[in-house]
Amino acid sequence: MRQFQYKVENLNTFTKDISKLSQWCEGIVSSNIVFQIFTETIDEEEINNIVDIITNKFPYAKYMGCSTNGNICQGNFAGSKTCVICTIYEYQSTKIDILECSLTQENIKDVTDSIIDAVNERPWVKAIELLLTIRGVSMSDFCDNLSELRDGVAVFGGGAFAPDINSLDACVFSSSGTYSNHGIVYALIGGDDFFVDTMHITGWKPLGRNLLVTKAKNSILYELDHKPSYDVYYKYLNIGNDENFFTNTLEFPFFYEHNGLNILRAPTSSNPDGSLNMTADMDENVYARMAYGDPWTILDNVKKKAQRINTFNPEVIRVFSCAARRTFWGDKEVGKETLPFQAIASTSGFYTSGEFLRTDKSVNQHNVTLVVAALKEGESYNYNEFDFEVEDDIFSGKVSMINRLATFIEAATEELEEANKKLELAAISDGLTKLLNRKEIQHRITHSIKKLNDDYDGNVSLIMMDIDDFKKVNDTYGHKEGDIVLIELSNMLRDVAEHEATCGMAGRWGGEEFMLLLNDCNKDEATRIAEVIRQRFKDMNFEKSGSHTISLGVTEAIAGEDPDTTCIRVDSALYDAKHAGKDKVIVV
Repeated sequence: MRQFQYKVENLNTFTKDISKLSQWCEGIVSSNIVFQIFTETIDEEEINNIVDIITNKFPYAKYMGCSTNGNICQGNFAGSKTCVICTIYEYQSTKIDILECSLTQENIKDVTDSIIDAVNERPWVKAIELLLTIRGVSMSDFCDNLSELRDGVAVFGGGAFAPDINSLDACVFSSSGTYSNHGIVYALIGGDDFFVDTMHITGWKPLGRNLLVTKAKNSILYELDHKPSYDVYYKYLNIGNDENFFTNTLEFPFFYEHNGLNILRAPTSSNPDGSLNMTADMDENVYARMAYGDPWTILDNVKKKAQRINTFNPEVIRVFSCAARRTFWGDKEVGKETLPFQAIASTSGFYTSGEFLRTDKSVNQHNVTLVVAALKEGESYNYNEFDFEVEDDIFSGKVSMINRLATFIEAATEELEEANKKLELAAISDGLTKLLNRKEIQHRITHSIKKLNDDYDGNVSLIMMDIDDFKKVNDTYGHKEGDIVLIELSNMLRDVAEHEATCGMAGRWGGEEFMLLLNDCNKDEATRIAEVIRQRFKDMNFEKSGSHTISLGVTEAIAGEDPDTTCIRVDSALYDAKHAGKDKVIVV
């Protein structure tokens, strides 16, 4: 496999370059020559001028291309409006088919079904390279449907874009179709001697606290923590709900887990009601955090992934990098994260509106991510071992400032979250025993019994207990000794709830009274646990006050009854245990 890369500065020079290439390719089967055209224009006439030059010299070669937000040539930001990449597959066993069709929100299933059918008709396919227009379209169904592809077929690619990142315009085109503003072009590549390895790189790190997705439908994210989603960007970043929203939020996507991966999701626009339009769906009741780019983490990830790719020993590397990464780095430094791959093999690609990659069986749409596909023909086991030079010591301008501010915010957030956890724990805990307080254990009893009343297939039991003659301990040995007895009993109850019960929770009901809530536990099992508590407490020996006893009442909640009725019944059982001589377990 060989590759030739051209920056198209003017049509005359490009014509000469293509003429020389055609002479070099004389004798090569034209079906094994594929051109990729990445261009920062959506002007159909300009694109056709490039295509005409190629097809004039290579009338039977295949080509595919799209509009971009910038191009990558020889592993670096090209700076040229158009780049043309010619890949020559040298093995006769390698096969390439390029297909094109329209793509809209309404025909996604038809499109994915046709892709799957095309792959099934070609058992030799090992990889699918995608170029597609995605702005204004939710791609979740597209990804979910393509996950049904047979095992072993890699999927990678990028969404077409425009030079103006606020524009919804984009286009794709190919030798098997035509210029389209709403379409998908995909290459099916494979054969016995073709091999591919894929991966993705983020380097963006979570920032701030967790936010719960409380309302979302399809690709619209309505609420975070029951508030309009846009409020997060206004509150923390002072970003206005205006025509510049997309530009201003591009570098601050949401970070959350999807299909077992840490995925970044960027909004494309904000609506008047404060909801956000996303390029892919986000599930409800999942946590998300805002994220920021950390240059040192990015380059460390690049170095590790480059070392992995180097062992694969590829001949060609394709990169699909989100336009947000170009915005983050700036044109002068964005090459820092792609140039290391050029040291391994000929590297090219473009800056996208979204990146696609199949990991395991799942096809995922990424945002603010660098997707890398390494290709080669023929097995090769030897590779050059060398340490990749990654410039990571000095960063200029906003990159350095963003990193330092984010580090400060992250440290402050961690301190605040820790303080909030302590406050939350204090609000539900008894100060002396550290068990659940009366309000919290009562709340959990109510929740469990209501769940039982909602046809929950299980049992709920309660054990209520009171230390016998505890007043004598305080009167004789002082409240300090009484506190020691309460604390040791609480420690024992905590241990019993953890090790003797399937799902137990212990709380201080008041004074020397305690309650144990046992979910998934019937009356017989609760009685056994109560006897364990009674005997273990009786066996305790305190240095000043000696040993003590405890009385316990046990009951099982009855489906349909009010939680207060269950609590009154267990309290009555405890009362009976007291009046039956104490140091007893009474079951009702």
